[in-house]
Amino acid sequence: MAKILNVEHLKKSYSSGSKKLDILIDISFRVEQGETFAIVGPSGSGKTTLLGLCAGLDKVDSGRIELCGQLIKDLTEDERAQLRNQNVGFIFQDFQLISTLTALENVAVPLELQGSKNAVNVAKELLEKVGLADRGHHYPSQLSGGEQQRVALARAFSNTPSILFADEPTGNLDAETGEKVVELLFNLNKELGTTLIIVTHDMDLAKRTERILKLKGGRVVQENSIAI
Repeated sequence: MAKILNVEHLKKSYSSGSKKLDILIDISFRVEQGETFAIVGPSGSGKTTLLGLCAGLDKVDSGRIELCGQLIKDLTEDERAQLRNQNVGFIFQDFQLISTLTALENVAVPLELQGSKNAVNVAKELLEKVGLADRGHHYPSQLSGGEQQRVALARAFSNTPSILFADEPTGNLDAETGEKVVELLFNLNKELGTTLIIVTHDMDLAKRTERILKLKGGRVVQENSIAI
């Protein structure tokens, strides 16, 4: 099976006044095409920072990240953006929908950025898959949190990404709504054959993936193919 993400000896730190804070220390792991993978750990362990680096949203201090066969540090800002547009989907804890666009328009945006002439029809199909076929003309402010996350879910899959990064996808949802979103996430992921990487503090969610990477204090403390 081909690897879609390869991380080797990753290091990342930030300056805080005169001090240097080590956020990630010598992180290495790989994810295969089509795999479901969770990154877990307490607050401040570096989970979200790691996700951003893997997606090319930020630059590493040292080490290497290969995403979809491309070495991220060798790419320009525009090339990284193009790699994300063509291969990567995102789901965030706070939904990050565009408030001035309807649900349908939010889902269609990634496709329109790619120049698709079928963006609206694909967006309608995806909204139907997440149970929001009748809510396409509503704006985010007119939707519940669960509905907004389902719109974000449809948007994440709209460009048929090779890999999807989900950062605390149920963090702002109640347990029942979160469970519905998780079911949709895994069902769509399986149907489309996407690689799924989830950052979460929810061990029940993490245990639904095939492999779990556990961080603590910026280091990998455990990696398993069974629940930790």
